[in-house]
Amino acid sequence: MSLGAVVAFQSCKMKTTEAAVSGDAASKVYVAPGKYDEFYNFVSGGFSGQVSVYGLPSGRLLKVIPVFSQNPENGYGFNEETKPMLQTTHGYVPWDDQHHLALSQTNGEHDGRWLFANANNTPRVARIDLKTFKTVEILELPNSGGNHSSPFITENSEYIVGGTRFAVPIANQEAALTQASFKANFKSTVSFIAIDPNSGHMSVDFQVILPGMDLDLSRAGKGPSHGWFFFSTYNTEQANTLLEVNASQKDKDYIVAINWKKAQEYARAGKGKKMATEYYHNMLSEENHTATSEVVKEVLTLDPNELKDFVYLIPCPKSPHGCDVDPTGEYIVGSGKLAALIPVFAYQKITKAIADKAFEGDYYGIPVIKYEAALHGEVKKPGLGPLHTEFDGKGNAYTSFFVSSEVVKWSIKDLKVLDRVPTYYSIGHLMVPGGDTKKPYGKYVVAYNKITKDRYLPTGPELTQSAQLYSIDGDKMQLLLDYPTIGEPHYAQAILADKIKAQSAKIYDINANKHPYVSMGEKGTKVTREGNQVHVYMTAIRSHLTPDNIEGIQVGDEVYFHVTNLEQDWDVPHGFAIKHADNAELLVMPGETNTLKFVPKKPGVYPFYCTDFCSALHQEMQGYLRVSPKGSSVPLKWHTGKTDSAAAVATVR
Repeated sequence: MSLGAVVAFQSCKMKTTEAAVSGDAASKVYVAPGKYDEFYNFVSGGFSGQVSVYGLPSGRLLKVIPVFSQNPENGYGFNEETKPMLQTTHGYVPWDDQHHLALSQTNGEHDGRWLFANANNTPRVARIDLKTFKTVEILELPNSGGNHSSPFITENSEYIVGGTRFAVPIANQEAALTQASFKANFKSTVSFIAIDPNSGHMSVDFQVILPGMDLDLSRAGKGPSHGWFFFSTYNTEQANTLLEVNASQKDKDYIVAINWKKAQEYARAGKGKKMATEYYHNMLSEENHTATSEVVKEVLTLDPNELKDFVYLIPCPKSPHGCDVDPTGEYIVGSGKLAALIPVFAYQKITKAIADKAFEGDYYGIPVIKYEAALHGEVKKPGLGPLHTEFDGKGNAYTSFFVSSEVVKWSIKDLKVLDRVPTYYSIGHLMVPGGDTKKPYGKYVVAYNKITKDRYLPTGPELTQSAQLYSIDGDKMQLLLDYPTIGEPHYAQAILADKIKAQSAKIYDINANKHPYVSMGEKGTKVTREGNQVHVYMTAIRSHLTPDNIEGIQVGDEVYFHVTNLEQDWDVPHGFAIKHADNAELLVMPGETNTLKFVPKKPGVYPFYCTDFCSALHQEMQGYLRVSPKGSSVPLKWHTGKTDSAAAVATVR
């Protein structure tokens, strides 16, 4: 289809969008006041670097979880406790491009413990605790030129993976930007990140070194194919310029099949190579509410040119994006962006081809399985621009088509198209609740669209990002709802609300607070000076701050406000901000301690106050910081609700 035909096709669809919603659509998405949604829907925030949480079927935004970007709403990445979370070998990196998500699994089903997120730009993976909806761990990935094929997960959460989007020289060494240099020096890597089954803590177990090509998406095997990972690739041409032309020359690229259990055996037997490197591992303690960073100095690498029989390639037309495994674990679906069909591979045929050595040659020493030997069959003429496939657990698959802007339902058994519905417009990923598991919940498919045009009120040159909810309960898909999303929604995961809501934390037990600057009550508040560092031990409770009058601060002092929220009631956070702070505010949960650093640049009186409405007297929850010139003799003193003569006075050291 020509570009003009595509534009005309989409223009025609724009005129008929209202007709796509009919019948009982409104009643199917209506969630009455005081009622809960059936699903939590976790959506990647794309260039926002965050993760958003929606209720389904209502499409209501419940929360934005800060992960890879600073968030002034609650001080993440600004306060002293969370700054270490964003430390990397390239310094403090307070932004990233967040594409994909993976819920933890047990026996191939979502278990509601953790959510993992990837960072594409500065390669990292994060773990979010679903009891607190907080990012509690971020692990940097060495030898990675962009962490896109990530953080896809095994059926018992043994591993998540991080596959390189951009091939680069190992350790990012300098190399000439020529095709000859690319072929000689550029490599791809897959990081196998082990997950501790009890704590969820992540560690890079080993990396597989691959030829220089771009890894796009991935899925772990399940059931019979458990122990394998499958990755889509593009630019197997190894082009280094004008990839839209030069990386689209071949009729087929590859699906990379890695036998991770065999790779693990090699690693345990000491057959890999330890490589000196550096990468950050950042952890947020739920006891002291403070993050710390560890620098790891080496990584174990496995090279399939040296350790045979654990990496294979399967030809896949053409420039594949999606690489998806059905609930039985038998079928692997490739989605070639430039292909006019959908190839479906069979795990049993893949293993038989390996046993029979049914290879058509090799690619940089890695065996290439014959296409027909691995193929279950092809879905013929399904649409234009297939990207990503998920499953409903009833033998049906749902594939997104970017160019023809539609979701197509087809049968895995006989590869026949069963239904198609338009999307508005240019869908990227889609998501069926539980669609990556052994037991999908089904019921809905959500389209995450790149273009909206006429769907929402205009907001200048850029329109809102978009999601659309379809019912898949019946034989035919039905459009139910449009709703905006933050950032660019790439991929998402959805889980039954009942698996999470009962475990959701309501407070932090203040008696378990081990923060080094905690104030266990107002009597424990104080202000201390250590050279030019001033530490304010402060408490917040409805409706005052203690202390609320502080003097003796000098220009250039580093003032640390350590604010402890004394509340022990659900949904009573307190905020803290000070006039002219050049960072952000704090949002302190009940029983938690957070720290805001403030360096005054001019003498004066600086009001501070609670930023989160907490009571009828919220406006009165405020105080003053007096800042004197450098070298002033004004003594350090503080109080709340006391006369000047009764104010606490510190000896300046």
